[in-house]
Amino acid sequence: MSRVIAVFGAGTGLGVSVARRFGREGFRVALVARRKDRLDAFVAELAGEGIEAVAFPADLSEPAGVPALVGAIRERLGRIDVVEYGPISGDQGFTPAAELDAATLEGLVPLLLLTPVEVVRAVLPEWTERGDGAFLLAQGYSAARPMPGLSGLGPVMSATRNYLHSLNAELAGTGVYAGALTIASLIDRSEAAAAARAAFDAADGPDFPVVDPDDLAEHYWEMYTGRDRFERFHPEPFAPGTAA
Repeated sequence: MSRVIAVFGAGTGLGVSVARRFGREGFRVALVARRKDRLDAFVAELAGEGIEAVAFPADLSEPAGVPALVGAIRERLGRIDVVEYGPISGDQGFTPAAELDAATLEGLVPLLLLTPVEVVRAVLPEWTERGDGAFLLAQGYSAARPMPGLSGLGPVMSATRNYLHSLNAELAGTGVYAGALTIASLIDRSEAAAAARAAFDAADGPDFPVVDPDDLAEHYWEMYTGRDRFERFHPEPFAPGTAA
């Protein structure tokens, strides 16, 4: 039976690129996101490239639904070998730390912390029994390095990064891998990039680097096959302790 990657938060940027990159290696693809119409369009697009993909509409801000969702993917595709989790969209935005409140954090915690933890809990028994599996997480740079004016997302993502770092160490030697791709760029073709550009243009704000999601998907493939470090940064000079 061919391997399966489940792309949680499949969108026009990184999600489709990851599906395409792993699909070229023979993976079947489970696409998970809220909008069924867009997922169906992705399925048709990938089918035209010879990649088998199946849509699983779901709201990832509801962690209680994860066991049933993972069960549905297994029932339809038989197994899950890799999870890519990266559901950031234009709906989420930064908040200055001085303006941050509990309500803002409460709104971000389910999607960015609780659901990925529940996804790991749902797939880990299968992976541990098989002695193979990989959980790949996309996160913004503020998870690793706090920046003035760019809070809100950062504190929650940093908690997830902390969890994943511990998970990576605990899984050493089991054949199961957990790793983070930390991105200090806008992702081209994504909703989040479009929203950020609109906000920055309106405020005459800063210019941020833009990365092709195909390049990030290649990073993911190298992380999956290499499994030699917990975290990869893009651009690489942004890694803490690396000279720019």
